[in-house]
Amino acid sequence: MVRVMEEMTRVALVTGGSRGIGQAIAMDLAREGADLVVNYRVRSDEAEKVVREIEAMGRRALAIKADVSNEQEVKAMVEKAIETFGRVDILVNNAALHRGGRIQKLSTEDWDTVINSILKGTFNCCRYVIPYMLENGWGRIINISSDVALHGYPGDTPYGAAKAGLIGFTKSMAKEVAKKNITVNVVVPGFLRTDMTAPLFDTEEKVQRELSRIPMGRPGRLEEVSCVVSFLAFKGSYITGAVFQVDGGMGM
Repeated sequence: MVRVMEEMTRVALVTGGSRGIGQAIAMDLAREGADLVVNYRVRSDEAEKVVREIEAMGRRALAIKADVSNEQEVKAMVEKAIETFGRVDILVNNAALHRGGRIQKLSTEDWDTVINSILKGTFNCCRYVIPYMLENGWGRIINISSDVALHGYPGDTPYGAAKAGLIGFTKSMAKEVAKKNITVNVVVPGFLRTDMTAPLFDTEEKVQRELSRIPMGRPGRLEEVSCVVSFLAFKGSYITGAVFQVDGGMGM
């Protein structure tokens, strides 16, 4: 029975999977043999493009719109995933909204938007996916944090707080479900070129300022993050509650 479970096609749900790190993760998991649920909030065209690319690999894929900070939308998303694929084995909590500003100018609305998209969103997704993992006796959860969680960044207090909160959330949840063959880990990307970090690439001066913090002296690539997620999903059966920094040595 255990061998049959291990050989079956895994189903992965990637939040914020229509672009950036989420898209790279979804594509990498598909290459490793998973079927995909690609979650998005507003970019349906980009999500459908990811679905078509995954289907071109011979995998099944479905784009589902849901704001992860909305409990009912997450509940409906997970139910649709189960209805379509029969299971969710791998959950990657990647979705995040960014609002920045000096603390004295930061609005309560912006604070709540960031905290809810990252922390509440991760809670919502885990809350509705874990019962199915418990039923199947197998699960892999990977939460995507940020170097801001570990080192801070001026004007990024809500983002840093939420991403740091993911680490504490992960360690506690990992202990809850460890004996049920469910692992929970965190991946911490460093300096990457994404839509969110685009302003940091505006000028050479900004780029060099960021690179000065990185011993390897270059930005990371999306696939250097996604391959760690895939490893944890498919090979990391004895790793849980761990924090993986994919940052070129920035954290040393």
